[in-house]
Amino acid sequence: MNLEKNTLAILKKGQKAKIKKLNAKGKLLHKLLDMGFVSNAQIEVIREAPLFDPMQLKLHNYNLTIRRSEASLIEIEEHL
Repeated sequence: MNLEKNTLAILKKGQKAKIKKLNAKGKLLHKLLDMGFVSNAQIEVIREAPLFDPMQLKLHNYNLTIRRSEASLIEIEEHL
């Protein structure tokens, strides 16, 4: 798992950011797009599992859960 400094995977509970770009391909890219991970969408980390994987997020007024490995493919623009 690659936790680059400007990806969603580095955010902790309560932090917010804007999505910049998705670095996924194929079915995973389509899955993330279907879930609402699009450019400029605001995202907030609601909760983390005890071992920090998976993470619960708020995106477009609904909550969803993704693995940190998937979150590391989502570049963020800024911390809000």
